[in-house]
Amino acid sequence: MTRPKTGEMLHLRGNALDKGEPVALPLTQSSMFHLPGDPDGHASYGRVDNPTWVHLEHVLSHLENAPCLSFPSGMGAISAALFATVKAGSRLLIPSDGYYVTRLLADRFLSNLGVSIVERPTTAFAEGGFDGIDVVFLESPSNPGLDMLDLPAIARPVREAGGITIADNTTMTPLGQRPLDLGVDVVVSSDTKAMGGHSDLLMGHVASRDAQIMERVEEWRRVSGAIPGPHEAWLLHRGLETLDVRFDRMCSSAQVLAERLASHPAVKHIRYPGLPGDPSHALAAAQTARFGFLLTITLESEAKAEQFINACPLLRPATSFGGVHSSAERRARWGDAVDPAFIRLSVGCEPVEELRRAIEASLNAL
Repeated sequence: MTRPKTGEMLHLRGNALDKGEPVALPLTQSSMFHLPGDPDGHASYGRVDNPTWVHLEHVLSHLENAPCLSFPSGMGAISAALFATVKAGSRLLIPSDGYYVTRLLADRFLSNLGVSIVERPTTAFAEGGFDGIDVVFLESPSNPGLDMLDLPAIARPVREAGGITIADNTTMTPLGQRPLDLGVDVVVSSDTKAMGGHSDLLMGHVASRDAQIMERVEEWRRVSGAIPGPHEAWLLHRGLETLDVRFDRMCSSAQVLAERLASHPAVKHIRYPGLPGDPSHALAAAQTARFGFLLTITLESEAKAEQFINACPLLRPATSFGGVHSSAERRARWGDAVDPAFIRLSVGCEPVEELRRAIEASLNAL
C-alpha cells in the first residue's frame, strides 16, 4: 500500500507562502467577496467556494491522492456521492449490517425517487453477483461488526458489469486503507471521526479520480447548499496535522488492548482484525496498513455492558468514535442487529497501560 506522505502534507501550505504570510491557515469567515467586473477565477459567494475550504481540500486530496470535496458531515458526503451516481430506475446495493443511517437514506428517500435498494450482509456481499447493479456501496471494515470485504475482488466485477463502487473508509482513514488504489471508484468519509479527531466538529469528504463523478458531486454541493462552515473546515485542517501521530497511537493501543481482552473472563466475544484468529484478519493483513482503532466486545448481559461502560473512568459513554478520548457504546440501542451486550469500543490517545488498567478494573468489577 502506498502510504501518503504526511510530512509533505504538513508543509503543503508553508512551501507556497510568500514572505510575511501566516504559517497557520487563516480562517476566512465571509459569505461575500469583493468582486468588481468579471467574476471568473475568483471566490464569488459563500455557498460556492471559500479559501479555507480550498486549502483543506488541497490537503485531503494529498491524503487520498485524488480530487476531493468537503461536506458538513459524513452523511452529507454519503448523500452527495449517492445523489451524484444514482437516478430513477437505478439499482443500489448496500450492506445490511453497515452504518444504519446510510440504510435509512436509501430506504426513506432514494427508494421514493425510483431507486431500487438491494441489501446484503457483508460476509455474503458478493453472493448473487453484480449484474444489473448500478451503484455498489461498500463498508470495510463494516460498522459496527468489523467484517472485511475483498475490495479489488468486488470493484473489478462491478466495473465489468458497468457499475460504480463507493467505499465508506471512515473507520480506517487514508492512512490505514486506500480504496481508490484497490480499484474503488469513489471514497466517502466521516471526518467527524478520526480525521478531525477531537470530537468538536462535523465534517465529511468525497474523493474520486473520475472527473465526471466529481463534477456531479460538486454540482450537488453547490445546488443543494450542503456546504461545510469555514470554521469547521479550519478545525478539520488543524486536526489533520496530527492525524499521523494520533492514528499510530490509537491503532497500536487497540492491538495491545485486544490481545489482553481476548482472554478476559468477562468478555464472551471479541472482534478486532489485528487478532490472528479474527475472521477479518487475513483480509485486513493483505489490504490495510494498520488494523484500526475500533474493537468490539460482547459481555454477559445488557446490564453488565452498561455498568462496564458507565463505570470506567477512561471511557466516554458516547456515540461516534475516533476521538482522542476513548469511548464506548452499546450499538443495540440504535437498532443495530447485534447482541444487547455488544459494545463498540473506540481506542483513543490515552497512555495504553493506564487505559488497560482502567478497562480491566471496570470488567473485574462486574
